[in-house]
Amino acid sequence: MPALTQTLLERRSHGTLNDYITAMAWSPIPLMLAIASAAGEILLVNPETQAEIILQEANGQSIDCLAFSADGHYLAAGGQSGKLIIWPLHSPSHSSTQPPSHPPTLLPHPLTWLDRLTWNPTSNELAFSLGRYAQIWDAEAEEIVATLQFETSSFLDLAWHPQGQHLAVSGHQGIKIWPRDDWDADPVVREIAAASIAIALSPDGHYLASGNLDRTLLVWPFESATPWQMRGFPGKVRQLAWSDITVGQAPLLASASDTAVVIWRKHSDASDGWDAQVLDLHEQRVNAIAFQPGSTLLASAAEDGWVCLWKRAQQATQILEGAPQGFSTLAWSPNGQWLAAGGQQGEWLVWKQRSRGRGFG
Repeated sequence: MPALTQTLLERRSHGTLNDYITAMAWSPIPLMLAIASAAGEILLVNPETQAEIILQEANGQSIDCLAFSADGHYLAAGGQSGKLIIWPLHSPSHSSTQPPSHPPTLLPHPLTWLDRLTWNPTSNELAFSLGRYAQIWDAEAEEIVATLQFETSSFLDLAWHPQGQHLAVSGHQGIKIWPRDDWDADPVVREIAAASIAIALSPDGHYLASGNLDRTLLVWPFESATPWQMRGFPGKVRQLAWSDITVGQAPLLASASDTAVVIWRKHSDASDGWDAQVLDLHEQRVNAIAFQPGSTLLASAAEDGWVCLWKRAQQATQILEGAPQGFSTLAWSPNGQWLAAGGQQGEWLVWKQRSRGRGFG
């Protein structure tokens, strides 16, 4: 391990579940961390008090996706059983130290592995994938309001536009973008030569990125059908993350492929595309990347047992450990003060920003 001396984050709490950590999600209000495992557990942790609530015991069926609604009123989970579980967390008696007072809504989908879900950032609508189709659940009305067909393949990823008025979905040979105000309308299609396995919209809504099975990365202006194409990756592009800070002409885009993390910075001249900088430190596959909210500090978690912090998305400045057999996922809290990471042996760890500044990069 390289000798890095700067300490940006300090460990505050940790624990272990029965199997590898599959997903982590933060609630904005109250600040709370949800952790899921391949054994089916769901744990809620208050990072300040370190109080823990077991929301679901291990049942042998993996939970693979977790997400809080933008207002923190709902927590959704899905996985191996095909059952979508939605807990209401907005009752007056709810707090970060008490379990939900009302039972969850259960939407069963037998024989379907539910591994993608995402909340609309501006309303309590949940999009989730079920093989070759996806559905939209309106939490307030407690009903399915749309069913979307991909037709040519399974849905591989989902992403809402930051303004909440469009939903992008990816699959074999393309991305489809539906307007929220007319789910029956024909979607806009962005064609791809291979399968799009990871998509991400920039926080300003101006760019759509797609990581692809054929070792390419495509980036479109959101309103344009003509993408920039990046090649030369060591494997399929499995992870994408945008900064919420604009650097020059656009936010920074991070991509992960095998052991490499690549940072993309847009040229001022659109015809010149994007500059690449390889962050080459990890020795095994990178499983998760995320920018700290409000800064350009990037965290990357890998199977080598390291979470690397990259100041200004350029220079490794701290390495976090605690999962000797490798890290599987990570997540920043919405206020950027806390970082959580999960390991392949069930370890979960939470670090806190050492200073009170807005960010480190």
